[in-house]
Amino acid sequence: MTNTNKNRKGDKIVEGREQWGTRAGFILAAVGSAVGLGNIWRFPYVAYDNGGGAFFIPYLFALLTAGIPLLIMEFTMGHKYRGSAPLSFARMNKKTEWIGWWQVSIAFVISTYYAVIIAWAMAYTYFAVSLQWGNDPGGFLMSNYLRRVDLVNGASVGSVGSVVPGVFIPLVLVWVISLAILFKGVKQGIEKANRIFIPTLVIMFLIIVIRALTLEGASIGLEAFFKPDWSKIASPRVWVAAYGQIFFSLSIAFAIMITYSSYLPKSADINNNAFIAAFSNSGVELLAGFGVFATLGFLAKQANLPIEDVATAGIGLAFVVFPEILNSFPGFNGLFGVLFFGSLVFAGLSSLISIVETFVSAIQDKFDVSRTKAVMVGGGLSALISILFATQGGLFFLDAVDYFINTFGIALAGLVSVITISWIVRNLKPFQEHANLTSDLRTGLWWKICLGVVTPGVLGYMFVLNLIDNLQKNYEDYPTAFLIYSGWGVALAAIIFGFILASLKWKNGLEMPEESEE
Repeated sequence: MTNTNKNRKGDKIVEGREQWGTRAGFILAAVGSAVGLGNIWRFPYVAYDNGGGAFFIPYLFALLTAGIPLLIMEFTMGHKYRGSAPLSFARMNKKTEWIGWWQVSIAFVISTYYAVIIAWAMAYTYFAVSLQWGNDPGGFLMSNYLRRVDLVNGASVGSVGSVVPGVFIPLVLVWVISLAILFKGVKQGIEKANRIFIPTLVIMFLIIVIRALTLEGASIGLEAFFKPDWSKIASPRVWVAAYGQIFFSLSIAFAIMITYSSYLPKSADINNNAFIAAFSNSGVELLAGFGVFATLGFLAKQANLPIEDVATAGIGLAFVVFPEILNSFPGFNGLFGVLFFGSLVFAGLSSLISIVETFVSAIQDKFDVSRTKAVMVGGGLSALISILFATQGGLFFLDAVDYFINTFGIALAGLVSVITISWIVRNLKPFQEHANLTSDLRTGLWWKICLGVVTPGVLGYMFVLNLIDNLQKNYEDYPTAFLIYSGWGVALAAIIFGFILASLKWKNGLEMPEESEE
């Protein structure tokens, strides 16, 4: 690389590549990326719906046979080739560069709508102080806050409508915070931010969980969450759900972990870092399960309803069910609401920063531009597009794009990347040797079997199941035309952009950065 910008880290001068200040800084950033909104509002319901306590067996199996092996693979790739996802794939084999750009394109798409959900959480943190949603949280969300287009009075799914000020204003704040952190760089920006965000998030959520466990009816929710339904273990879909949860919650296959690990020093313990990050992520998910189902048990008790009537996931859980819980919460309900929605903000921001860093780093590497310019171009374009999801029709676009870019973007990109590395370029052995060289915990045959056989098999089966389901029935019964351009089209566009960007020449070639002792 001709870029000779020198970054001093301890006793080393690293040419053209920033580095984390400490190992803890990298771990916090990796955990911050993995711990997102899905840990809080997705995992508890997935576990409950797929066998309760029995679900933890396939979940742990998936963590050990797919989650951690994939994390080690991506950590090794970024560390070995010292670049963003496109640069790392290109240095591994020029013909695979498009996979890196495909992953970056997926991250770009996710950043555009993920920021909007954080903006909702930010607004609801304010609403929680005085419980502004009133006695009808569902109606407040759709009509008063999102001002969703009225399908009854002639509007159709796919109508954009006008920009909603209540969403747009916090959205601007989300982007100002995120881009300001990214302008500061890896050590001074991302690392410092995560040193604040992650401990704060954990403390806030611990307070929520402790308070939730003292609520009347909490035991009802926890019993529903942990009671094992062993009959479901025999279902292939339960195992697919376990692998899907692990896969989507660890920030695998959309360029984040490759990018973050490229900032590690040469002596980094890759294998241990992967185990720490994975188990930390699972710990937060388990903590979320306690908090969510303890409060759902309270709601079920108050409403005299069975737990299955109040258990839900996603946006409905966060912005409808939890406000309902807060309405009947005994004492300090406003404070509890601020803590809950505030934790969503911190979890979301730490993930958004990591997502945007993938294409900031890729732009820097490919076109040899400054971080400032890369953040302005990449982050600025993402922020501009995100306004679409802040419109009256934005919720429908967000729902479709989120589903398809995850199902036929991340999952498929993960399948293609692991097959490419293990079967086509046959790089598992060199990767294993590289990771074991600096790691206290050395991987053996199990790692290669997991990545060469187990993970491709499960991801392939998951992809086929999802493809059949979506060809048989439209997602959420949305119109076919709408799904073609907002769902299938977006997922396909990410692949096409991968090939287009890979066809462009590298500004400074693909040489490895020099590294020398001071």
